[in-house]
Amino acid sequence: MRQLIVFNQVTLDGYFVDMNGDMSWAHKQDAEWNAFVADNAKGECVLVFGRVTYEMMASWWPTPQAMKSMPVVAERMNSLPKVVFSRTLEKASWNNTTLVKGSVASEVRRMKKEPGPDLVIFGSGTIVSQLAQEGLIDEYEIVVNPIVLGKGRTMFESIKGKLTLKQTKTRAFGNGNVLLCYEPTA
Repeated sequence: MRQLIVFNQVTLDGYFVDMNGDMSWAHKQDAEWNAFVADNAKGECVLVFGRVTYEMMASWWPTPQAMKSMPVVAERMNSLPKVVFSRTLEKASWNNTTLVKGSVASEVRRMKKEPGPDLVIFGSGTIVSQLAQEGLIDEYEIVVNPIVLGKGRTMFESIKGKLTLKQTKTRAFGNGNVLLCYEPTA
């Protein structure tokens, strides 16, 4: 059975985007961090997005600037299969993207039962909240950045009940980022 993994960056005060939806604060350039990101990009997976994150990613990764600044990551982001959940998007034109307009939870349940690589959510706080509440997320990989925004959006802002998690791994980076990995306990 496929796993559903969340990989997101958050600020020290828990926000994954600021009040304007910006996350440029998460883009630090240093050798250790860039090697980690490039190594992660080498894996096989299906990328899962909500509309807002999909549009942001689709506007960056296919560009010459992305290919120049992070060629390994750009190549993988552009070539990996992608699923975007949206009720309003009319078409998904980024390479290898499937547009799903139906129920996020129902579709993810179906996808998890199919053979194939794991599913990885980037950004997409609304999707994370919905799927966490349904108990469909198998692992949370959260990178805490040493910055405080004061205001913004959390990945879990619409969670109605408590989620209990157990820590499975940590890694500290020289740029101050800390990777925290968790699995649900129930």
